[in-house]
Amino acid sequence: MPSPTITSKITFIGAGQMAEAMIGGLLSGQVCSAESIWATDPVAERRDRLKSQFGIRVGPSNREAVAWADVVVLAVKPQTIPAVLSELGPTLAHALVISIVAGVTIRTIAEQIAGAMRVVRAMPNTPALVREGMTSLAMGAGVSDDDVRLVRTIFQAVGLVVLVEERMMDAVTGLSGSGPAYVFQAIEALADGGVMMGLPRQTAELLAAQTVLGAARLVLESGVHPAQLKDRVASPGGTTIAGLHQLEQGGFRATLMAAVEAATTRSKELGR
Repeated sequence: MPSPTITSKITFIGAGQMAEAMIGGLLSGQVCSAESIWATDPVAERRDRLKSQFGIRVGPSNREAVAWADVVVLAVKPQTIPAVLSELGPTLAHALVISIVAGVTIRTIAEQIAGAMRVVRAMPNTPALVREGMTSLAMGAGVSDDDVRLVRTIFQAVGLVVLVEERMMDAVTGLSGSGPAYVFQAIEALADGGVMMGLPRQTAELLAAQTVLGAARLVLESGVHPAQLKDRVASPGGTTIAGLHQLEQGGFRATLMAAVEAATTRSKELGR
C-alpha cells in the first residue's frame, strides 16, 4: 500500500455528512491513514457510524481531540459555532484551523483563538459525498504556503478546489454551496416533464440526471462558453429552441440568478 500523502493528524469537530464525505475521500484516496483522523460528535450514533465505517478514532471530547491534532476542521452547524469556539478558544492556537461553517468569518474564529490567524475558511458542497465536490478556500493572514498546499490536498480528495478572497465567500455559498439543491430541483422538474410526456419515472430520472451530468462535464472539459454550447444544440426552427423559448418566458435565467442572490444575502445574515 502506498504511503499517505500527508501525515498531519486531523480532528473533525462535528461528524455530519460533510465530515463523513471528507474522511471517506481522504482515506479512499490514500491521502492519510485512519490512525491520523479523530472525529468528535455529541451524538454517539454518529461517532459509532464513523468508527465502524472508517476505523478512525472517535469520541465526545472536543478538547482532547484538538490537543492531539495538527489540523482541526470545524464542521458544525452555524448556530453551534459560538458554543464550540467558546469551549475551545485558545486551545486551537497551535493548530491549522479549517472552518466549513457557512457564514462564519475568519476574523470571528481568530478572535476566539487569542488572535491566531492560521485559519482557513472553506465552502465545500454536497457532491463531495461522491468525490465530485466544489470547494472554495479563503486563507487567513497567518496561513503559510505549506498550509495552503495541505488544505488543497485535503479538499482535492473530494473534488475540485479554487482559492478566493474571503469577501467572495458569501457569493460562493449562494452559488456552489447552495447550488446542488437548485440542480436537484431542475433534475426533478426535467424528470417530471418526461413523465408528463409518457416516460416511465425511472427512465425519466436517469435521462434527466445523466443529461445534467454530461452537460456539466462538457462545459468543464471543452472550455467552450455555455452559451455557445447551447447554440450548437439549438437548430433553427427545431425542438430545442422551442424549449428554450419556454424557459425564457418562464424567467428561468433570472430566477436562477435571483436564487443565488437570495442565498448570498442569507449567508451574510448568518455571519452577523
